[in-house]
Amino acid sequence: MAVNAVIDRVASDIDPFSSSYILDPYSSHKRMRDAGPVIWLEKWNVWAVARYEQVQSVLADWQAFCSGAGVGISDLRYGGAWRPPSLLLETDPPDHTANRAIVGRVLSPVALRALRAKFEEEAELLIASVVKAGTIDAIAGLAEAFPMKVFADAVGVPLEGRHHLIAWGNMVFNGMGPRNELFDCAMANADEVTQWITMACRRENLTDGGLGAQVYRYVDSGEIDDQHAALLVRSFLSAGVDTTTYAIANALFCFATHPDQWDDVRADRALVKPAFEEMMRFESPFQTFFRTTTRDIEIAGVPIAKDSKVLVSVGAANRDSRKWSNPDCFDIRRNTIGHVGFGAGIHGCVGQMIARLEVEILLNALARHVSRIEFAGEPVRQLHNTLRGFERLPMRFHA
Repeated sequence: MAVNAVIDRVASDIDPFSSSYILDPYSSHKRMRDAGPVIWLEKWNVWAVARYEQVQSVLADWQAFCSGAGVGISDLRYGGAWRPPSLLLETDPPDHTANRAIVGRVLSPVALRALRAKFEEEAELLIASVVKAGTIDAIAGLAEAFPMKVFADAVGVPLEGRHHLIAWGNMVFNGMGPRNELFDCAMANADEVTQWITMACRRENLTDGGLGAQVYRYVDSGEIDDQHAALLVRSFLSAGVDTTTYAIANALFCFATHPDQWDDVRADRALVKPAFEEMMRFESPFQTFFRTTTRDIEIAGVPIAKDSKVLVSVGAANRDSRKWSNPDCFDIRRNTIGHVGFGAGIHGCVGQMIARLEVEILLNALARHVSRIEFAGEPVRQLHNTLRGFERLPMRFHA
């Protein structure tokens, strides 16, 4: 056999959008990794990468694997999109570079430091209320409540109608999957939700001095127009609530199932940040997204045609034993450098620093006031095309 011979493709019947996969993805992740560095998913006629090396390689090479055709299963270049593409997630350089530069300036380290005191104040109030309440649903009462307050206040969106932020995130991320039942359920109230989001992103409806209003400064400087600014603010709202909500809930789940590690965090607050990074690896809120090939290419010797969709399983990569020792073990002292829970490359999550700030502050407040986090009922997993988390999480927080 010639050295440069092309490797035949490996086909798989795994369906990453089935209920069985969503509820327990990790056995399927192992099958995908074991099958090869790249596999063909017969159900949806797309390629998939699940090993860490190939996931990193695809995310790092935006020239060969673009985002401009959409980060969901549908190719946005051929119509059918239910919303205008995201100016951050679904563009490529040079447009992406310019958009990200604006958002990066708005979310500068100085800007984030200015938010800390208010975030800490709200965290103290919220934790006091959940401890007093006894048993709560930690999704609505904590994981949603905190970003819905602090992040929405920071962006400066109107108070009335903020419940639409959860529905909007659900639409955005379920919308990355196929037009299945989960997609249809997410879109059930699409007109009302989209109308509110559009209104909330307009300059006249944003709080002066908030992150959203700061985006409009670049309209005044002539760099962008009002419509462009509104879409950038919308990008904040698309990624700033749901993903943080899922991250908080997954962190609570991890500490309820690993009480010894919660004891370690309470004893040493320096472990809060590494604990969050380990959660992002171990129970990645963002499980999958897509890239599209811009030319005929090979992945590990397997030929992939131009304009092919490639499913990138960051959830599987984050538990690849080729990269991580004992990957199915939750270990807050692990060196997590290189995890892809926030993506990687030029399209790595632009809001990851504000998400880290929110969860760090909330976990620190919990560590000060809560000795034990335990389940008060059976957790109910959320069926979702893209995100991994919970529909209900009955919990008790012991003072």
